[in-house]
Amino acid sequence: MFSISRNDKGDVVVTGRFDASRVDEASAVLDAVTETCRVDMAQLEYISSAGLGVLLKAQKRLNDTGHGLILVNTGKMVRDVFKIARFDLVFQMVEER
Repeated sequence: MFSISRNDKGDVVVTGRFDASRVDEASAVLDAVTETCRVDMAQLEYISSAGLGVLLKAQKRLNDTGHGLILVNTGKMVRDVFKIARFDLVFQMVEER
């Protein structure tokens, strides 16, 4: 199961398994982000390289306008994937739990 949506605070909330089959759905939500935005990953169980690519594309687009994604509440597995891919150097990551 996977879901991605904006909550009432404007944060993007991602849950479930983010893999290649969810790229179009995730791109539609992230393409609508035009300012610095928090992405809550507290309920994200898995992210594939395709999911990483969607986030990187959004980050590059936002960086061009002085904004970016702030990844919050990544679990250990997701955080480890970001570290292995060295994406922890590309994204601001914050634990708020």
